[in-house]
Amino acid sequence: MKQPYHFLLLLFALLLAAPRAWAQDDVTVSGVVQTESGEALPGATVFVKGTFIGSSTDRDGKFQLRADFSTPPVVLSVSFVGYESREVTLQQPDRAVKVQLKASSVLTSEVIASASRVEERILQAPVTVEKLNAQQVERITTADLQGGLSQYKGIDVNSSSLLMNSISTRGFNSAKSERLIQLTDYFDTQSPSLNLNAGNLTGLPELDVESVEIIHGPASALYGANAFNGVLLLNSKDPFVSEGLSVRVRGGERSYFDGQLRYAQKLGEKLAFKVVGSYTKANDWLASNYSATSPLIERANNAEGSALGYNAVNRYGDVGNTYTSTQPFPGGVSAELVGKTVFMPGFTESTLIANDNQAKALKVHPSLSYLVTDNVKMTVGYAYSRGTASYQSASRYRLRDFGINQLHGEIKGNKWFLRGQSVQDFGGNSYDLTFLGSFIQTSPVAEGSTVRYVDQYFGTYNAAYKGARAQGQTMEQAQAFAQAQANATQLDPSSARFGELRSRIINDPRPGLGAKLSPSSYLNEGNAQYNFTLAENTSLIVGAAYRKFRLGSNGNFFSDDNERIQNHELGGYAQLTHTMLGDRLKLALAGRVDDFKNFSPALSPRASAVYSAGENKQHNFRASFGRAFRSPTQLDQYVRIDIGQVLLLGNVGNGFQGYTLAAANAQVIGAAQSNPAVLTQYEYSVAPLKLERLSTYEVGYKGTFNDKMVVDVNYFRSYYNDFIGAQRFVGNRDGSRPTAQQLGANAATLQTAGGNTRILQVWTNARQEVQTQGAALGLSYNVARPLTITANYSLNLIDKDKLPEGFQTYFNTPKHKYNVGANGLVAKHFNYSVNYRWAQGHLYEMPFAVGTLQDYSAVDAYVGYVIPKAYTTIQVGGSNLFNATNTQVYGGPNIGRLLFAGLLIDIK
Repeated sequence: MKQPYHFLLLLFALLLAAPRAWAQDDVTVSGVVQTESGEALPGATVFVKGTFIGSSTDRDGKFQLRADFSTPPVVLSVSFVGYESREVTLQQPDRAVKVQLKASSVLTSEVIASASRVEERILQAPVTVEKLNAQQVERITTADLQGGLSQYKGIDVNSSSLLMNSISTRGFNSAKSERLIQLTDYFDTQSPSLNLNAGNLTGLPELDVESVEIIHGPASALYGANAFNGVLLLNSKDPFVSEGLSVRVRGGERSYFDGQLRYAQKLGEKLAFKVVGSYTKANDWLASNYSATSPLIERANNAEGSALGYNAVNRYGDVGNTYTSTQPFPGGVSAELVGKTVFMPGFTESTLIANDNQAKALKVHPSLSYLVTDNVKMTVGYAYSRGTASYQSASRYRLRDFGINQLHGEIKGNKWFLRGQSVQDFGGNSYDLTFLGSFIQTSPVAEGSTVRYVDQYFGTYNAAYKGARAQGQTMEQAQAFAQAQANATQLDPSSARFGELRSRIINDPRPGLGAKLSPSSYLNEGNAQYNFTLAENTSLIVGAAYRKFRLGSNGNFFSDDNERIQNHELGGYAQLTHTMLGDRLKLALAGRVDDFKNFSPALSPRASAVYSAGENKQHNFRASFGRAFRSPTQLDQYVRIDIGQVLLLGNVGNGFQGYTLAAANAQVIGAAQSNPAVLTQYEYSVAPLKLERLSTYEVGYKGTFNDKMVVDVNYFRSYYNDFIGAQRFVGNRDGSRPTAQQLGANAATLQTAGGNTRILQVWTNARQEVQTQGAALGLSYNVARPLTITANYSLNLIDKDKLPEGFQTYFNTPKHKYNVGANGLVAKHFNYSVNYRWAQGHLYEMPFAVGTLQDYSAVDAYVGYVIPKAYTTIQVGGSNLFNATNTQVYGGPNIGRLLFAGLLIDIK
């Protein structure tokens, strides 16, 4: 993993050694795929059913492939987006096969494998699933693929910058989605250190995306404990089927540039390769919310615009000082300032990021596939991903040159697979904005000086205030005068000193001194599955998975001072499926057992039933019950980040003893000095973390009407027990309960970095059950080929009535959300899509900031014009065309307008 180019050299050598072309004698089947009117269908896929032998049609709709006729018949499966799939039976070799496909205005013949881990029609999926094909992916207009998924029902996108997007379903949104796993060809692409998938920053370039499948709701029974609220699966294109050269270039507003290339080639009968690469850059969206942060304890912040200053959401280094009579300022502290907190204004995000304001993503994904037999395929691949974007969690972070190396391999047959991978992440030159701003403020005013900028600021404020009062000014006037005088002493961001300090702190990884993030963790995993046919209508799949984390951060945000932290998970699953009543009723029962290093084993069952009514099984009714377990993230278990206002600690040890935040009141602490028993009523205990449990009941319907309309509706109700949320309290960092003396000695520094007795935040389990419910409705109506109208609506509700005071649920989900859109194909060569999306404002909670979002909306549009003779499509599009309010994360940026124009060249 430390020398990734070795894989590229091996791939290159294999390509040189491989035969360069098929012999014509190997071609046993060839022909053409057309529409019913005789027009060629380039890009249609043709497979020999039951094998991995396949191909796609060229610009003239022609195809050729090798098929084994030793045991006829041979069945060809032919499909193309927007047309009904067909099967053609051949008894002998045929080089003049003619297949005509009937246009279909509804995408109901789509096949998925994510919902049940075996192939099935999407209409008969037992749970709510959304699927996007390659053409729909092509029409996404956001800079990041995942940013465009908010157009689909039940999917919420949380954008913390231009290329950093996180998706969620059924509530509990976050800029760091923790309850939905993201897979590429069934391989987990998360950063082992951060437990996040950085949008599509480390995923597939869009040119190589064959389809996207999103499972809504619990999928732990088949995917493990982290598939708590769903699965996002990206399927890549098969080099045996999708050959040729594809190039996409786009440019637009905000210095936006996106270049992608995909080249795939068969090398003889058995070998195929592909190389996919992309480079994206643009001026990033930067956060600029200068509202006052929500205080943790009484009087911990001042009102926005106060002459005493205040702590703003997107200012970093808003250092606060609560004046006491014993502080050593010249001439003593003004008695009127004693007990008041004055804030030194920090620096904005644009100031701290400076010329590092471009979002970037570089991805190179080579792979090699080999057909061991017609029914067994082996693939080895490598993913090199590097990117720069802003990320939000306990702070705002600039992930600069952040990267992942992923080496993966797979061997699979028709009924089984073996997969394994190793993932390593790198912090690159990433840094924490809160640390950067704070450490600049606490730096000496000159090299060798013992006076810091914060000392200078608060000393000047005190002196100016006393002088103004002595001259007869009112308290309010004196505060305003003192603030102006103190602000004049601040470090000028345009000065050489500021640039020197900024560079030094960004590149310093030492905890308490620098802001650099230097994670370097590993995730190794393997999984296997076999599908048994027990009877004509009964099948059983069994599978197992193992993963091991080796976490490293040099003490930046894990408690890994001396060596890497090791953690592991092991799971096994099975699913029994039986069809009856002429294949109209499909029953399935699945279950998975997972074991963890830090938690007891857990069982995740799922039971489902699907009934297909109608002459063509076009009306499908589904019901399911699923139970899921969520393992706390690696950060939840082992985090140690001191952000000043609060100290974040992992919670897999012996728990914590402390006091509720009400005990941080100055009067309570003062009374406790003479009578410690006063603190008894505020005592608070936090037990070590347990697994979070979820039970969900779901009913739904998906069907078609007159081959024109598709309806997909579902209702769910979920019950969370041992719900994992954050809890803040007063405690000692070692988990012990502070004494009255410790509280008294640290009263003024409970929210100051470095102290032992602090405001702590740890993740814990709620004692009460948390209940949510919701519904989603999706409609698609084809008026004519040039016009298909789409609409969807999502409802999400949470019951907070029984939760303890101060418990943060991180539900972060709009109650109401909808999309209305249209798309179509005009005159064969012109296609378009337009969509309006709206979400209701809601409370948004994260460790970094808590606040209420306004309603947000956007209009996205795309047009494409195909020039067949030039193999080229002219593309023009834009997201949030009218630059509407579109802030999806509190403390994050407004995701404004991005217009682009470009070319797509596709040579088969």
